Amino acid sequence: MRILLAILIYVCAYEAFAAQTLNTNANANVPEKEYPYHSTPGVYGTITSVGSDTLAGLISIWAQRFQEIYPHVNFQIQASGSATASQALTQGSASIGPMSRILSNQEISNFTDVHGYPPTTLVVAIDAIAIYAERNNPIEILTLQQVDALFSITRICGYHTAITHWQQLNIDKFGSKQTIQLFGRNSASGTYDLFKQKALCEGDFLRSVNEMPSSSSVVQSVASSIGGLGYAALGYQSNNVKTLALAGTDGEFYAPTPDNLRQGKYPFTRFLYIIVNQAPNKRLATLEQTFLRFVLSDEGQAIVDNNGYFSVSKPMIKRQLTRFSMKSLTSHK
Repeated sequence: MRILLAILIYVCAYEAFAAQTLNTNANANVPEKEYPYHSTPGVYGTITSVGSDTLAGLISIWAQRFQEIYPHVNFQIQASGSATASQALTQGSASIGPMSRILSNQEISNFTDVHGYPPTTLVVAIDAIAIYAERNNPIEILTLQQVDALFSITRICGYHTAITHWQQLNIDKFGSKQTIQLFGRNSASGTYDLFKQKALCEGDFLRSVNEMPSSSSVVQSVASSIGGLGYAALGYQSNNVKTLALAGTDGEFYAPTPDNLRQGKYPFTRFLYIIVNQAPNKRLATLEQTFLRFVLSDEGQAIVDNNGYFSVSKPMIKRQLTRFSMKSLTSHK
């Protein structure tokens, strides 16, 4: 009963928070710089990060800059997929758990069963799942039903037939016999889970989808293939591929641009998270708290913007600081 109550509280709080956040980001421009970072004396130790491959690049860059400020801090970073984040945090083998999706009820239950309270979640960046094609491929747009018909064996989203050849999408460049090579993430990835939910209407993937260990390997595979198509995190786009515009709820097609992501028009927009173990009515340990307030500072969010992702809005940061009782973001001793 205690675990069920914890799950309900977590889910209800998250849904209310996410709804407020989407409304805020739909109306907000790039946030004003109100959260400068000030160093804190006496910070040392090791931060162990286990989780999302999508966030691995950002975690590494944040860690590198953080170590310049705090030379006595070390990092151990394991990018093994979002599914491993909650496991490691529950077992106590990680300090922070980067995730590219929200926690499942089962993950919350497992954590609560061990610790007696649910984990704490922070939104640290905005991202999207992109559909990639090789840069010289003529294709530019897809409907969500077509995406499902390409990647799913179940086609729950409603397309009338499977799409296996490029000519079915009115692309003649590859001839009538060229099948579409499909690439995606493996099942430990939060990108895999979210794509299954949003693009496949909770259906099942085709066995012919080549599961790759990272978003970068998906993009590289698409770039080097003939007639390849793949889904991966937007932050891994390169000059050898292009991203496709997807149909929104209004029937218009939206590319994964900053404006379309912030306004919620691009259908595969998502938040990126860091989860931590914070007991009720207690502050985080100094090391983890100091790192997270750096991540949410102007400097930390500038790193987000400069590396293919999108920063968290000022009102969103403020709500998180209030919600998670990290009131010392801009203060220093």
